[in-house]
Amino acid sequence: MKQPAFLQSGALVAVVAPAGRVAPEQVLPALTWLEQEGFRVWQGSNLFGEEHQYAASDAGRAADLQAALDHPEVKAVLCARGGYGTARIIDRLDFAGFLRHPKWLVGFSDITVLHNRLHQLQVATIHGVMPRYFLDDSGLPTESSRALLSLLRGEKAAYTIAPAAWNRAGRAQAPLVGGNLSILCSLRGTPYDLDLRGKILFLEDVGEYLYHIDRMMQNLRLGGKLEKLAGLVVGQFTEMKDNPVPFGKSAEEIIREAVEPYHFPVCFGMQAGHGQPNLPLLFGPKWKLEVSAAGCSLSVCDV
Repeated sequence: MKQPAFLQSGALVAVVAPAGRVAPEQVLPALTWLEQEGFRVWQGSNLFGEEHQYAASDAGRAADLQAALDHPEVKAVLCARGGYGTARIIDRLDFAGFLRHPKWLVGFSDITVLHNRLHQLQVATIHGVMPRYFLDDSGLPTESSRALLSLLRGEKAAYTIAPAAWNRAGRAQAPLVGGNLSILCSLRGTPYDLDLRGKILFLEDVGEYLYHIDRMMQNLRLGGKLEKLAGLVVGQFTEMKDNPVPFGKSAEEIIREAVEPYHFPVCFGMQAGHGQPNLPLLFGPKWKLEVSAAGCSLSVCDV
């Protein structure tokens, strides 16, 4: 697993929008904050473009991301926001230049597409907050954005998570992968599907019907994706929806039921996903997961 260099003062950071469109007022204050933190910022030419719900045409979004990936001086590529659209451009990208000059790729939600591809290429990435959400309503940096910069600067990530009723005790030491459950399932059967054998899987989602969560978890179960996991970390499942006739189970109960036949440790309550805080997770390198009645600990092993 290749790990890009951590960021030093003066590092060049690229900001692009590979999926949904984003307004300047939603991102420019975050870019100013990055500069105040000592970084130089390179903006994609289509960062504030518009084509229906996308930041630009497929060709325009792909060109911006390709330029950022190829840029020999860029040390991190921050995706401005998620939304939808990254799957439309993933097969347009050439990673040869990126592999010569590896850099951090940061994002969550729809950016799970890129996490999957770079994991296949054996390059570590960061599941973390994006510039659209760097600052709170008063214009101050959030806990999530401060934690992201700490990780980008080389601080080792380690989290203590409160006990949850759905946890399953155990220990694991394995690479951490995953992201948004809906995106992971949408990539099943494509060249960008992840091999989850021997991995700690992280899952989160937003705005889904509970029966959709069940359907996706059954897809993973029936496809043999769950049985050889080393561990499972469940993040935030926010704004869940239900039908007039209730499904009868929470998202957490659905997930716990789907993994009931197996024996790996299961940790619920990781503060990562579409809620606040959205703490950063290093995808690719090994993490140590310990789950007991007292709660969970999750820490990077080999930074």
